[in-house]
Amino acid sequence: MDELSPARLWLMRALFTALALLIVFFHLLPIDTQPVSLFAPELSPPLANIDPAEARLRALLDQGTQRILIGPDLLIAFAFAWSLRRPEYVPTLLLALIFLLADLLLQRPPGLWALLALLACENLKGRSRTLRDATFGAEWVAVAVLLTGILLTNRIVLSLLLIPPPQLRLSLLELGVTILIYPAVVLVTRSLMGVRRAAPGELDSLGGRS
Repeated sequence: MDELSPARLWLMRALFTALALLIVFFHLLPIDTQPVSLFAPELSPPLANIDPAEARLRALLDQGTQRILIGPDLLIAFAFAWSLRRPEYVPTLLLALIFLLADLLLQRPPGLWALLALLACENLKGRSRTLRDATFGAEWVAVAVLLTGILLTNRIVLSLLLIPPPQLRLSLLELGVTILIYPAVVLVTRSLMGVRRAAPGELDSLGGRS
């Protein structure tokens, strides 16, 4: 199928929308970014019903054995990968609606993260020709810089608005995991979804040369 045919364009836009909704759905499951104690509460009696010395010991053990389940922000990672490879598959309006919906469903301050993510995607779209001729390392660095900029800007704006930002440790963990997982996202985007960079000289969706 022609990469620029109307059927192909709408098919890929529908595919990205379905992928985004699937990612948001899994974010809504109660398994993301939650402290998990290795001592299940239902397996031990309540602290109030045991010896005070044992209660203090168990409290210390719980503090030392908690772990954090943190996952990458796959939505923005896929949005970045698609924006760089096929900007016409992820038009501005579609990205804006998806990011805003994610803000609402994930109970973030509506509009702020969506706006920052959208601006980052548009920045990558404008640099897609330059990064196409560069190595993947240059793309990875550009993505890492944008992700870091979004995180810092989001925290600064929330602080100025007197809105408590997310816990810094969790935000940094999510940032690091997202940056590390980005090559895998690109691999899936290219190999499984068939979203590849336009060849030099190929016509874009507006009839211009890539």
